[in-house]
Amino acid sequence: MNLNWPDLAFVDSFARRHPQLYEASALALQCLAAALAGLLLHSVADRIVRRMAAQSVLAQRLEARARRPAQVLLPALAVQLVLGDAELQGGLHRVERALGIFIILLIGWLVMRLIQAAADVVEARHPVTVADNLEARRVQTQVRVLSRTVTFVVGLLTVGSVLMSFPSVRQIGAGLLASAGVAGIAAGLAARPVLGNLIAGLQIAFAQPIRLDDVLVVEGEWGRVEEITSSYVVVRIWDDRRLVLPLEYFISTPFQNWTRRSADLIGTVFLWVDFRMPLEPLRQELQRVAAAAPEWDRRLALLQVTDATDRAMQLRILLSSADASKGWDLRCRVREALIFFMQQNHPQYLPQTRVASADAPTPDQLAPAPQPALRPLA
Repeated sequence: MNLNWPDLAFVDSFARRHPQLYEASALALQCLAAALAGLLLHSVADRIVRRMAAQSVLAQRLEARARRPAQVLLPALAVQLVLGDAELQGGLHRVERALGIFIILLIGWLVMRLIQAAADVVEARHPVTVADNLEARRVQTQVRVLSRTVTFVVGLLTVGSVLMSFPSVRQIGAGLLASAGVAGIAAGLAARPVLGNLIAGLQIAFAQPIRLDDVLVVEGEWGRVEEITSSYVVVRIWDDRRLVLPLEYFISTPFQNWTRRSADLIGTVFLWVDFRMPLEPLRQELQRVAAAAPEWDRRLALLQVTDATDRAMQLRILLSSADASKGWDLRCRVREALIFFMQQNHPQYLPQTRVASADAPTPDQLAPAPQPALRPLA
């Protein structure tokens, strides 16, 4: 649309009569143009980055995660540049401050999204679904704990930057640092759980007493590590319950980790049998059952007498398996098979209770049974 001289005269007259309204309108148009320019810049940059990231999975993830925050951040930065160069009056100063806070939040959001994108790529390159997943579990545990810890720190710094943009809050913070008195001690005590979990998370990430998918026995429960967050660990119990424990628990409390070095395990089965039970048939049956079991890894299948009481002897069977789940199934299979074998072939050698009377005569003290009298044949 072309403006002729009467239109320009009207604009000039409007500017002289309503200078504040004219300046506000002009500033609004400049902000709108800056926002549109920011959107255009984002669109062009997004297309360029997509083409460059076509051969890189990491670049694709970073671009996908950063697209939405950048789409809002670039127009906001452009508007902030316009407001910074303008002579603001009245409530426009508050608008500029609010926009500055909004930009800080957007930057924090963008950094968090980039951290998560990098963590996703590393986890995708180290899946835990493979058979030998010890290295993958180590990497995924470190990545998850460190990414969430860094995300927490970035969020904390973002909130702190927003609060420090207010002069009153800045004065309070300076007063706390200067006094270092009761208020500082109270603030430190209040932050102790957060800092404790943060330090525990770093210890778990580097020392790795637990990893993702580790088999643990905690609080008397058997389960697998399902999730590790920046403040707690979720253990999936064998019956699908979830046990939620703080990170500090695994630093300060003893627990069992069955897959610390390797997933291979040796399980035990105990049987009680009579003293007269021959062991060689049981050993042969154990080898036959173990060889036919898909859960056995062919390393160990051993039967030994480990205890004896006044009533029976205890047999301990050692069985090896590739992991805890297969080990449990293998132990149940072997236990059932050996009990069935004894029921069918040696039922007399199952545990028995013998009772004897102290006053009962011995066999040599018993009088011979009377013989029936013989009649002469007629």
